[in-house]
Amino acid sequence: MPKTLRPKEHTPALVRPGVLRTSLDVEPLTCTIGAEVAGVSLADAARDEDLFAEIKSLLLQYKVLFLRDQDITRADHVAFAERFGPLEDHPVAGSDPDHPGLVRIYKDLDSPAEHYENALHTDGTWRGNPSMGAVLRCIESPAVGGDTIWVNMAEAYNRLPEHIKTQIRDLRARHSIESTFGAVMPQEKRHALKAQFPDAEHPVVRTHPETGEKILFVNAFATHFVNYHTPANVRFGQDYAPGASHLLNYLISQAAVPEYQVRFRWRKNSVAIWDNRSTQHYAVQDYWPAVRKMERAGIVGDRPF
Repeated sequence: MPKTLRPKEHTPALVRPGVLRTSLDVEPLTCTIGAEVAGVSLADAARDEDLFAEIKSLLLQYKVLFLRDQDITRADHVAFAERFGPLEDHPVAGSDPDHPGLVRIYKDLDSPAEHYENALHTDGTWRGNPSMGAVLRCIESPAVGGDTIWVNMAEAYNRLPEHIKTQIRDLRARHSIESTFGAVMPQEKRHALKAQFPDAEHPVVRTHPETGEKILFVNAFATHFVNYHTPANVRFGQDYAPGASHLLNYLISQAAVPEYQVRFRWRKNSVAIWDNRSTQHYAVQDYWPAVRKMERAGIVGDRPF
């Protein structure tokens, strides 16, 4: 019998004692992030409170979970994701007309340029309330290529030098949809997108609302610090520009450290569930002219603090 690994002792007590079962096989994929889970159908978990509670507890521990052979319907996909909370639409990608909140990410040579994903990012930080997480299912995958990488940004924060932690403790950053998804749009359309989604401001170090972890919370959507230009930080103009930009780029670059990452190879009916509050991800676009088709249910999140 495969060994079932239980959550570590430091995992928050998010479910009542006795709920966790012995039915799930859990295999950690790296020392810092990610686990593959077997022995469960998400269609069942969508309707079973205790089974869902076990999966959620594992998600908070490993930050991203992977499941194979999930031959489920779109309705099941949505029902499972909605156990975490309401689903959100995407202003650029849109949703499946029959299943609001289920975004089709179908990539081929004709995909719009603004739909790139090959930048390390946390979904929706250009919103005041970024996504809590997502459930992503593979509909069609290339024979090789098209992997996705996830990064543990709590570990990235933990391993920062102490003087950097002190420097960024109270900093806040601006996050923009206009400078990313909007960059390839005509000016009028780009301005309309920004009017619909004004730049959001978030702490550079956020606190996870369920685990209490400190998380480095800047990514490809972050454009600049909003409260860096103070006498404590700026002696001369160079301290602010380019000094602040250098610091922001240094922090964003931490997501590229391999020791914080897990890389997953997709197959049809594979599913990834991730905690967007504590991770970044990167969809590797190395598979042209093959096609990759994914469907994602993104979950509405809270305001970072």
